[in-house]
Amino acid sequence: MLITVRSWGLLVTVLPTLVVVAHLRRPSENADALTPASSAVREVMENEPQPLCSVVVFADGGLSTSFIASVTRESHMLPGVTVLEVSAVGQNANLTLMQVSKVLGVALRVRQVSWCVTVVVVSDDLAFLATFAQWSLKGRLLVWSTRLLVVTRLPLHHLQVLHTLLSMTNSMLLVVENDSKVNRCSVYIQLPYSPRGAQALKVASWTPHQGLALTSSLPLFPDKFSRLLHHPTLVVAGEVYPGQTEELVDDPGAPDGKRLVFRGPAASVLDYLAQAINFSYTYIREHDGNFGTMLNRVIRKEADIALGPFAVSFSRLEVVDFSWPIHIGLSKILGGRGRPEVDPWGFLLPFTPLVWAAILTSLLVMSLTVSLLSSCSSHEIADAHLWFSKTFNYIRVLLQQDLSRSDEWWWERMVMLVWMMVMLVLSRSYSGNLLALLAVRYIPHPYQTLEDVVHDPSVKMIWKANTIYENYFRTSTSGIYQKVGDLETRARVVRRPHSQILAALDTLVRRGDHVLLDNDASLINLMVDDFLRTGRCDFYKSREGYFAFPYSLVLQKDSPLLPSVNERVLDLMEAGFYLYWTGESGTSASPCAYPPSRVTVNTALAVSDLWGMFLMLLGGHVVGLLALLLEAVTTRI
Repeated sequence: MLITVRSWGLLVTVLPTLVVVAHLRRPSENADALTPASSAVREVMENEPQPLCSVVVFADGGLSTSFIASVTRESHMLPGVTVLEVSAVGQNANLTLMQVSKVLGVALRVRQVSWCVTVVVVSDDLAFLATFAQWSLKGRLLVWSTRLLVVTRLPLHHLQVLHTLLSMTNSMLLVVENDSKVNRCSVYIQLPYSPRGAQALKVASWTPHQGLALTSSLPLFPDKFSRLLHHPTLVVAGEVYPGQTEELVDDPGAPDGKRLVFRGPAASVLDYLAQAINFSYTYIREHDGNFGTMLNRVIRKEADIALGPFAVSFSRLEVVDFSWPIHIGLSKILGGRGRPEVDPWGFLLPFTPLVWAAILTSLLVMSLTVSLLSSCSSHEIADAHLWFSKTFNYIRVLLQQDLSRSDEWWWERMVMLVWMMVMLVLSRSYSGNLLALLAVRYIPHPYQTLEDVVHDPSVKMIWKANTIYENYFRTSTSGIYQKVGDLETRARVVRRPHSQILAALDTLVRRGDHVLLDNDASLINLMVDDFLRTGRCDFYKSREGYFAFPYSLVLQKDSPLLPSVNERVLDLMEAGFYLYWTGESGTSASPCAYPPSRVTVNTALAVSDLWGMFLMLLGGHVVGLLALLLEAVTTRI
């Protein structure tokens, strides 16, 4: 299938493709001069085959049909071939810019619907090549998965305008040397981060008789970023947060003799990457405590990497690239722990509600059964007086009071004996457990879910300013997240930048009327830092978790470093190094990471600790008084 498209505005939807962009300054002259190079181009493609890729050709009127036919000779083995024709534009720079931008717009749309793309640029026009280099990088045509082969007859030393294009993309340069008696082609690559003006590295040569021959240990289209040969110095944006600290170390090469470094698990990941990929780095920090500033540095290409780690979101993926996740973060609520207190209803705690229900049920069933059997044995009619009499006997045993009856049947005494033995065990168990419980202080952890926060009008929530959580709360249209978002309209939300979270923790959260929602690891680090500073565990985390986000390092959009970084980070995670570095930081060993909700003390009990028992005593007296009054009234009637 061969399709020729002469309209720039037509979008051709194809399967994975090979894109050939061709431009000749003088199409009428030497139209067949590049035809021998077509064999070299075809052999380069066959040397690194991509069987899933079909062909799209961008050509102008001056490129001979034999060149296109030679390049696409094996097109019957490909899913499809598309040819886009570009007119020659001469010396008009503005017209060149306009037409190149239109062609690349079509190529970009083809790449977006393709599995893989190889772009071949054929041109002897240096201005055209420079324009293509500028707009292909700006338009995101040449991502790392897109291969580029530049074919030209220009001498190598004239092609410095392509240095950035060739060094920072998956690109090769094929120079045609057809001014001699023997046609010869040389294939070059430009190593990444090489200084401007550096000589390109020759990796292969081609002649009609010998064909394609490799001249170095590197393959065609090598993975240049797997290990950087020039040991570049990258710029990394970092920020201080709980769990990551900064430090100034001596460095004679630094401007002030000091170099900024960060310490923490994420910084250890960066050290590992630097050694594995062979680069060094310098940190920059804005000192505003805002993670968004780090992202902006990467977006504006002022930094190569942002340390973070950052939660992955769709909006961020549109402007930056994320590495393989270094951990999965679950967000929880952080609240202030209350003061230890005795549960006033603690005297009910020795037995579970089911045990209390079983005791009461046994009491009623046994007294009713014994009353019925007694009435049958004595041929007396069972009445309420008999049932009450039997019931109070069992209650007296339960309350460890004396019992003296001689008119009972022998089987009634056996039942009473069994009841006494059961009550003896229960009373001893109750006494021992009650003594232990009175020495326990309960620390309130009232806010375990977002529902607890929403339904308590006395508490406010602290949001980190300019974070992914704000966006979710404000854009949610249903469920608990919408209810939390509505708290902002009711003045129950306090926004704080990252740099002020510690201050808010020390004041607002500690006093108990504010809670903070953040990543679980960050909350643990906050609790650890507070413990090291005060020696107390004044905060707790909720049992319920929200927002399970992957957290990653951030790189520039379409960064060629991303595949190498992902490979190393995956190896690092599978080996468990990140968990090891996290544990080495001491956060998992802190007593405040999972503080207990109960503590044991040895102190005197106050009336405020036992008001539940006094309330029950008062209630019993009130019920007894009412019964007395009711009995007196009933007797008079």
